[in-house]
Amino acid sequence: MKVFSLDKILVGMVHVGALPGTPRYENNFEKVIAKAVEEAKALHKAGFGAVMIENMHDAPYLKEKVGPEIVAAMTVVGAEIKKAISIPLGIQILAGANESALSVAQAVGAEFVRVEGFVFAHVADEGLIESCAGKLLRIRRELGAEGIKIFADIKKKHSSHSLTSDVDIVETAKAAEFFGADGLILTGTSTGKAADAKEVQEVKKAVGIPVWVGSGVTPQNLAQYATADGWIVGSSLKKQGHWSNPLDPEALTKMVEAVRKAC
Repeated sequence: MKVFSLDKILVGMVHVGALPGTPRYENNFEKVIAKAVEEAKALHKAGFGAVMIENMHDAPYLKEKVGPEIVAAMTVVGAEIKKAISIPLGIQILAGANESALSVAQAVGAEFVRVEGFVFAHVADEGLIESCAGKLLRIRRELGAEGIKIFADIKKKHSSHSLTSDVDIVETAKAAEFFGADGLILTGTSTGKAADAKEVQEVKKAVGIPVWVGSGVTPQNLAQYATADGWIVGSSLKKQGHWSNPLDPEALTKMVEAVRKAC
């Protein structure tokens, strides 16, 4: 099944407001839903090819498993956004709550998930995160959710990779492909930090699945990543370039224009 209608895809991030039960929740879930839907519609209208939702405001994050309240809340948000847009929707639940993300995606009819710790292990802010590929793909089969694509971060941001320092990013990419990832995501060291353009090119040459850039993409540097199959953009679409700020309509226009020039 072909999920994306374009050969190269521009994915806009919706950083969902703090959800019920988390330290920064403001006791107004209707406001959280409305803002997320508003941003998704703005991204769609601006010409983005897909939208992805993420519980970024839920910091500090739990490791690999979240409570039923988060799954329920993300399902509601995802369902409302799915009704509001006609482009593909992706789900990510921090930190590394990949099974929950897949379950939400299946429930709302989303087309892809972004996952952490697909192969090998790394030390994240939340602690040690180990490979999830074997279990996650079995759960996808059990759910009958094979149509949901799994895009896996490799050597991901906000993490130490000293445990696998003898395994370079190309070999990591090959392992993720072998283990069944539908696509790969490369990032910089943290949110908003640019990925290494040379690494993107090397990984793209080494694998036969899509390679996306998942952090630090701006209208000014996007051409450096022209070999990528997609770009996930969040921080640079916001006012002052900070992920927690409201969307900047002018930034959306500039990003779409940059993609058109690069393609």
